[in-house]
Amino acid sequence: MFIEANANLRNESGCIEVITGSMFSGKTEELLRRLKRASYAHQGVALFKHASDKRYSLTDVVTHDEQSFRAIAINNSSEIIPWLKQESVVAIDEAQFFDLELAVVCNQLANSGIRMIVAGLDMDFLGKPFGPIPELLANADFITKLKAICVSCGNLAHFSHRKSSENELIVTGAYNIYEPLCRFCYQKAMK
Repeated sequence: MFIEANANLRNESGCIEVITGSMFSGKTEELLRRLKRASYAHQGVALFKHASDKRYSLTDVVTHDEQSFRAIAINNSSEIIPWLKQESVVAIDEAQFFDLELAVVCNQLANSGIRMIVAGLDMDFLGKPFGPIPELLANADFITKLKAICVSCGNLAHFSHRKSSENELIVTGAYNIYEPLCRFCYQKAMK
């Protein structure tokens, strides 16, 4: 599906911005900061979240410190385009939960002049690349990699360690299930 409708209302050069890092590094906070700035500039914005992410709200994206922004909950990337009207900025939170076609949709929208802001974990709890994030990173015009603070030693952390015993790839949660660790403390915890 190619987007032409309202193309004259969009910037001539779209882009893909990826905000990534471990859990508790501030990805969603940074995404919301960028969206709020675009809103203040009277740019049309749309924010999407995966419908499975029900941690804090069914209808909003909410940070761990309770900042929020109204969002559209969807199940897969093909649902994004039908929602769009005149938005010039489209954001996606928790992108790692989406299907691998997310990068295709983001490229298509960026090519049509839309500024795409995508936030998500770069690695799963096993320390492996997560979902569509590697493809998005390869296609990104701008990448922001954030670090958390290791709860074990205080160094910079970029691993999301799962404290619970679930083996499924996707288990949503917050401090009750995950903790940010540096490489050394993560390796020690995984033994």
